[in-house]
Amino acid sequence: MGYLGASLQWARIGTIALLVFIFSAHVFAYEELTDDALRNIPSGADDFDIKTGSLLSPILIPRVPGTPGSIATQHHFVDFFSQQLPGWRIEWHNSTSKTPATGDTDIPFTNLIITRDPPWAQVGDVGRLTLVAHYDSLYHPEGFIGATDSAAPCAVLMHVARSIDKALTKKWEAMEASGDAGLGMDDEKGVQILLLDGEEAWVTWTDTDSLYGSRALAESWESEVHPALSTFRTPLDSISLFLLLDLLGAAEPHVPSYFLPTHWAYQNMAKIEERMRKLDLLNSKSKKTFLPDSEKHVSQFSQAYVLDDHVPFLIRGVNVLHVIPSPFPDTWHTMEDDGDHLDIPTLGDWAKIVTAFAAEWMELDEFMSKSLSSREEGAVRDRTEL
Repeated sequence: MGYLGASLQWARIGTIALLVFIFSAHVFAYEELTDDALRNIPSGADDFDIKTGSLLSPILIPRVPGTPGSIATQHHFVDFFSQQLPGWRIEWHNSTSKTPATGDTDIPFTNLIITRDPPWAQVGDVGRLTLVAHYDSLYHPEGFIGATDSAAPCAVLMHVARSIDKALTKKWEAMEASGDAGLGMDDEKGVQILLLDGEEAWVTWTDTDSLYGSRALAESWESEVHPALSTFRTPLDSISLFLLLDLLGAAEPHVPSYFLPTHWAYQNMAKIEERMRKLDLLNSKSKKTFLPDSEKHVSQFSQAYVLDDHVPFLIRGVNVLHVIPSPFPDTWHTMEDDGDHLDIPTLGDWAKIVTAFAAEWMELDEFMSKSLSSREEGAVRDRTEL
């Protein structure tokens, strides 16, 4: 995890920022979940058990790039998606770099790119909600786990993928059955998960000693051009929103809204949290909301933000929603950032909130609600009786 910095591209946003803020929510198709669908969002509590949880516990090991722990974590991700979610496409992005700590030795950095697109769509025609976390851990102190930084966010993203997978399938099957598949750009929406390597500095955070994986991937995607006549020119252009999770899993998080152009998306996530609290669907004991900046005024946004994996994408014009607490958890970059210091109810609440956000983004309400399940079961019974 990085440090507080200033936006190098703020001037680039410049005069269009307010217009983007005002109109984005109205231009982009986004459908709120009903209360019924919100109640149907799974918590994944058992999967976040630090000893036996199938999603989280395998990641609670040192994950320094190029080490056995890093490789084991990569295998955990690949096994999960290939065995449980085979509809998701897995790609690898590899790079190497020297670091101040390792001298002339080239260290491998391995990003995993995991994507679910409409089955009829061409790659260059899909705009994607891109969910991101880094999986590497600090080189020093030796044995550092990095539970909030960022094993827990990685587990949350796995939970999100599994929670929306069947609904995505149902939606796209329904669109194909009705003849609506591929009729408009708004239909070509997919989900992409980036599990990034090499976020942490090896010695001291600088522009070159940090963000090894994200810098390499952003540079690569900027130069990779989709086929002619594609809706989106490059993989960077295909990112509708870069939603980065970091330092999540500690109790009482306070996550500000950092960027004006994506404040509308922050507001939607904050509304999900508010509605879930009113419906008594969250389990943490926090008396404060996780996302308190919903009413933040335009004049309150500044050029300051936290340095993290979004930076190489942000400076290339990608829209970023950064979900990271400020202040950082007390355990940040200490040996206490381990599984025992996670607040599991808080982590489970983040999993629910982010899942609901992804479901709203992908317009999955009717495919996740209990009422639809009842109707489907009734339809199946009717067909059977016939």
